[in-house]
Amino acid sequence: MTIEEILTGESKNVEFKVSRPEKSIKYMKSVIAFANGKGGRIIFGVDDHTRLIVGIPEENVFHEIDAITNAISDSCEPVIVPDVYPQTIDGKTIVIAEISAGKQKPYYIKADGITDGVYMRVSGTSRKADRAMTQEMYYESEGRSYDTVIRRELSVSDMEIEEFCARLKEVAIANCKNDAQRQAVKDITKNHLLSWGILAEDEAGMLHPTNAWVFLNGQDAFLSKIQCGMFKGTTRAVFVDKRDYDGPLWKQIEDAFQFVLRNIHLGAKFEGIYRKDIYELPPDSIRELLINSVMNCSYLQSSHIQVAVYDDRLEITSPGGLMPGVTIGRMKEGYSQIRNRALAHAFSYMNLIEGWGTGIPRLLREMKEYGLAEPEFIDMEIALRINLYRAQADGGVYRENVKTVRESRSRYIECAKKAKTVRESEIERIECAESALNRELSAQERMIVGYIVHNEAITSLQLMTLLGVKKRRAQVILRKMTDERILCKKGESRSTRYIFNESLVR
Repeated sequence: MTIEEILTGESKNVEFKVSRPEKSIKYMKSVIAFANGKGGRIIFGVDDHTRLIVGIPEENVFHEIDAITNAISDSCEPVIVPDVYPQTIDGKTIVIAEISAGKQKPYYIKADGITDGVYMRVSGTSRKADRAMTQEMYYESEGRSYDTVIRRELSVSDMEIEEFCARLKEVAIANCKNDAQRQAVKDITKNHLLSWGILAEDEAGMLHPTNAWVFLNGQDAFLSKIQCGMFKGTTRAVFVDKRDYDGPLWKQIEDAFQFVLRNIHLGAKFEGIYRKDIYELPPDSIRELLINSVMNCSYLQSSHIQVAVYDDRLEITSPGGLMPGVTIGRMKEGYSQIRNRALAHAFSYMNLIEGWGTGIPRLLREMKEYGLAEPEFIDMEIALRINLYRAQADGGVYRENVKTVRESRSRYIECAKKAKTVRESEIERIECAESALNRELSAQERMIVGYIVHNEAITSLQLMTLLGVKKRRAQVILRKMTDERILCKKGESRSTRYIFNESLVR
């Protein structure tokens, strides 16, 4: 422990005590919370308010070490063996009790029993764990996943199994990117579902579904749900839009994905002579984060996956903290642990995931390519939150998109020249138009001019398709360009079309 670490104050894995309390319960909750979490240290001899090093009298140091060690060993179940040792800082001795992450969770205070004595660390404080979190620790320490728990009260018929397998195959084929991938999709059977943990046999050999079956089929809307919301500003004070999605998990993911795309900005660029939409955040990474949040959600908790769109960020929160051995740093490097293994098998078959542990590194790379800030990962112990910060109007993806759109005309013309569809005189008209107007054409105006150069004219319906706007907006744009003499109107009623204004460039 260094003086710099002390000055940073308490955290989720560090707690200060001026001295050893007479009642060990005052620090035993933190001991239990550290053992149930990722470990931590209790520092005796430091004021938690002022962060001043008070120290332990030299003559009492080893007595304090023995008292702390014995109290922890006697008060906790299963037994916790701490590493307690002295350290001298600025001429004063402190005592550090280091608690490692336990392998026999849940740990609890023996006197309170497992019902009331389980604690966990949340935002730098030790809080009593509820029943769901205690169950989560059981599954975690036993190497099991909650989605493979057998539902003995439910039964499943051969016909239902066949229909389920067929449905998974349909989704798998729909998610294929090419014919070769589609042809590689194989049929799945009851035996596959048994090996994955989606089905299970009881002691009598009777077949039952597991939680994975229930979630995949959307049969438990209370536990399996994605909540989506769009908010005005950067807080949750004002709702703009709100949706709750239940049903089969793959449908929840797609619905949530479309919700996000509807509520973030969409730009455009030209590749050759074709218009390509560009979202301000990388869509593939958004979809991957939603899939990961479902695979790693703690369905034991009463809370749900939440997707929130703010003016400055996209926020995805999944119940259940990081799995044992997983840290934010290791996650960025591609290390992963799956909480719901049966769901992971099903998602892999349905081509919803391409590779284990590749999602976060790809997200970091794509956000960098978009010119955006690095995503923020927040380990909330009982949940994981990921923030993707949106572009500002003066930078990031908007800067790149504007640059791309500004370059689209020259690339369009170059492509058209190769196709011998544009004469040099027509190229000059576009350049002269900007010169005559004494300003650069906007991105939308250039797209329209580029279209007319290639097609000779444009209708309001064609403009709606080109820009992805509604009829009223298309009419406003055309009227403005006509008033500014960029375009001129030909024909009446349904035969109305707009052409390039010849007089502007003569």
